[in-house]
Amino acid sequence: MHVQKRVQRHTDRRSRVGWLDRVEDQVDALTKARALQEVSRSTEAYGLLDRVLCATRDPNARADALVQRLSALINLGRTAEYTRAIEEASAAVRDLAEPYLHGHLNALAALAAHHQGALDRCVTHLVKAARALGAVEDPDRDTAWGWHDLAMAYSYLSFHGYALGAIERARQLGNAAGIPEETFAAPGIRLRNAVALDHTGDSDGCLRVLRDVGGDLDRFVTAGRADRLRPSSLAAYGYAAARRCALGDDVTPAPGQDPARLLGYGADSARARDMRQLGQVCLAIASGRPIEAVTRLDSVQVSAETLGAAESARLRSMALGCAGDHAAAHRADRLAFRLAAQRHDRLRDVYIDGIAARIDHEEMRREAARFEGEALTDPLTGLPNRRRLERYIAAVVARGERVVIGVCDLDGFKAVNTRHGHHSGDLVLQRVAGVINRVMRRGDFVARYGGDEFVVVLPAAGMSEAAEVARRIDAAVRTEDWESLVPGTPVGVSIGFAEVGIGNPGKRDALSAAFETADREMLRAKARPRIA
Repeated sequence: MHVQKRVQRHTDRRSRVGWLDRVEDQVDALTKARALQEVSRSTEAYGLLDRVLCATRDPNARADALVQRLSALINLGRTAEYTRAIEEASAAVRDLAEPYLHGHLNALAALAAHHQGALDRCVTHLVKAARALGAVEDPDRDTAWGWHDLAMAYSYLSFHGYALGAIERARQLGNAAGIPEETFAAPGIRLRNAVALDHTGDSDGCLRVLRDVGGDLDRFVTAGRADRLRPSSLAAYGYAAARRCALGDDVTPAPGQDPARLLGYGADSARARDMRQLGQVCLAIASGRPIEAVTRLDSVQVSAETLGAAESARLRSMALGCAGDHAAAHRADRLAFRLAAQRHDRLRDVYIDGIAARIDHEEMRREAARFEGEALTDPLTGLPNRRRLERYIAAVVARGERVVIGVCDLDGFKAVNTRHGHHSGDLVLQRVAGVINRVMRRGDFVARYGGDEFVVVLPAAGMSEAAEVARRIDAAVRTEDWESLVPGTPVGVSIGFAEVGIGNPGKRDALSAAFETADREMLRAKARPRIA
């Protein structure tokens, strides 16, 4: 295996340790694959990543290559291969404690799910991606690209506000990592926002956004930074200009900004190819060649996800209107509106279903909590039962806290059952539970251990505090009006306390020993004569 040394990829990141700085193998190849995808040469990147996967056994390098390969497949529009690629990347990333990888993978999986029409999965991946990328402690240029791809996924799903927020995060991280502002210009995000407005009848709003997009390109050209723009961004700028022309806006392109020329960029990007074909339709409409525009629309095959399912119908409406067939133009326009509405309905249904699922989950959680509560609660007195008591004490002891355990056994309870029946016995137990609870200190724990035996736990207490609690319990039980409840049958309580030996290395043994000691002390108290 050819093992490469780690390289310092950016001198302006000396204090940062990014994801690839922790990859030991194939770093140069992985870095080159990134660079190829940034300039829309995903076919070359895909081949290079396949060679990395054949050459490396390093889990970090393999995971990175699989995530990048998924990105290449999405760029190339090879939809049939998405599912397997996601499964392989997920398996490689699953056991790696690297939030960047999880975030970027989920952002790409969201894009793939959207292209496959699985909106519910898409939304789930979006949430996971945002959480994971937000958890990256030392974000670097790779994290910036993760936010960029998340912004793209938001944009394709028509979550335009989220998309703008995510791309701004990508710009901030990219700037800190030395990535030029132009790299994350992302005109496609605002382009999709613009055409979505037009699909629902707001052509003026569409034009305002498209003009802003064109203004950004003017700014980059004027500053001499246009050569830094990504090829896919240039294609989006070209489509924005062509779409303005189709809507009748007066566009006089500056040198180097001719829409037809810009539409030629994008290399092997599937989305750039779609914009190139639809952009030629726009230019035909703008040039007064509506029949050519309709003919092109009849022959092109573009993904409904690139600019929305309604875009082709909307362009057809514009072309037919230009040709004077206003009835057909109206029908095409209504189709575009319906397609846009169907998209909104699908998104609404995803959220309604998601909310319903969340409600169902909460109901199940509450039901599970209720059943667990029942399993840990004595149904007669409402106090914690023996199982819950054991869990509580084990937790206190495990934390190394000082704790005293008291065993309380009722006096005269057998006579209550014999003379008055078990129903009266149950009433006595319920009242005793209330009496003990009433006199305990805040933070103390009371449980019914079984039969007529109760256990009290005094955390952070010693034997002097235990003696005071025992006195209060005894006094409260003796002064209770038992005569009205079980006439002629006095009820009392015998109590024994013991401190758990925290220093004992065997916590379970220390607990058992404390119980035995407390039980012996309770029996001694029961054997002592009572003063009337």
